[in-house]
Amino acid sequence: MSATSPAPLRTRVTPGGWAALAWLAGLLFTVLLRLRLPGQEEADVLAGVLFLRWDGLTALGLATALALRGSALLDRRPTAALGHLLAAAVLCSTPLGVTAIPLAQYLAVDVALYTIAARRPTKEAERAVLLAAGVVLGHLAVRFLAGWTAGTTTALAVFSTAGAVWLLGRAARQTRLHAEETRARAAGQAVTAERLRIAREMHDTIAHSIGIVALQAGAARLVIDKRPELARDALDEIEAASRETLAGLRRMLGALRDAEGSGTAGGPAPAEPPGLAALDRLAETTGAAGVRVTVRRVGAPRHLPPDVDLSAFRVLQESVTNVVRHSGADRCTVTVDHRDPGVLALTVENPRAAPGRRRAPAAGGSGYGLVGMRERVGLLHGEFTAGPRPGGGFRVTAHLPVPPGDAPA
Repeated sequence: MSATSPAPLRTRVTPGGWAALAWLAGLLFTVLLRLRLPGQEEADVLAGVLFLRWDGLTALGLATALALRGSALLDRRPTAALGHLLAAAVLCSTPLGVTAIPLAQYLAVDVALYTIAARRPTKEAERAVLLAAGVVLGHLAVRFLAGWTAGTTTALAVFSTAGAVWLLGRAARQTRLHAEETRARAAGQAVTAERLRIAREMHDTIAHSIGIVALQAGAARLVIDKRPELARDALDEIEAASRETLAGLRRMLGALRDAEGSGTAGGPAPAEPPGLAALDRLAETTGAAGVRVTVRRVGAPRHLPPDVDLSAFRVLQESVTNVVRHSGADRCTVTVDHRDPGVLALTVENPRAAPGRRRAPAAGGSGYGLVGMRERVGLLHGEFTAGPRPGGGFRVTAHLPVPPGDAPA
């Protein structure tokens, strides 16, 4: 559980922002080419007749306004934004006195093409690249038909960049979709593994309870004639254990049903599954791994159903393990709150890692511990949250409903 770091600049700037920057940078480059800069005898490109006239400057201004408007629309209406940017590129070529759409004025269109190809469905992306290519070819065709000089080489360069960025965008989309599919599959496998683990632990809990019932029943049979009061006590114990086990079994029925038929065989489990009573031992073991765990118990400890007790321990165990593996922090705090009679509140939080402290290796962790914890809490109809703390570090909280002690099964 690690603190979040600021997002890189390329993700903080919107695609519309990049398109606007591309247009302004291209416009600045185009203007500088037509000016005699220090150290030059003359400008690299001869300025067109209209370049410094009022009508030429007006056309440049209108083209820039169209481009900025298209950039603003790119996040919400990408196809309309592409149309604005293409119109700006064509309009800008007139006052520059060039024979084709300049590559510098097409950079913003390339940004829009990449965005559409990377984010939009296939049909919309194909229509976008056809529209962009059609405008370039149409501009050339108009000049040919009018008998004007046409910059075929420049148009081919513009056409090539459009195709390249479109292909890059489609590749980025496929990569993202594959990554999302992989994450969803891995999360599903983590949920299934957690449910199987819960089912095995529930099996051990039920076996333990049935053993107690068998022992009490045998004792009651032996003393029912001579000491009926002892037999009555034994029957009371049998009734309490049976009701508690049945209630826990019903709460875990979803996990047992979903894991049914998987055929996964677990290794030998302990005869008595751990619970919150093992929390101090967990803190001691974690301290030996280099992370000091402070355990705070709020309210008077109480008897918990076995499934709630076990799930609470597993959530705390996984959270502390995440601190050791991923946070880089040297301490964490575990809080167990018993004050609400109907809810057991659990909190695990760690501060921001100290500068220079290296994280411990993941030790083969799946990386989906939060998914398993959320699934375990959800099966008990509880609430689970995990995320960064306001002052840095990470916090995990879980609220597990605790059924009333005298509630019928």
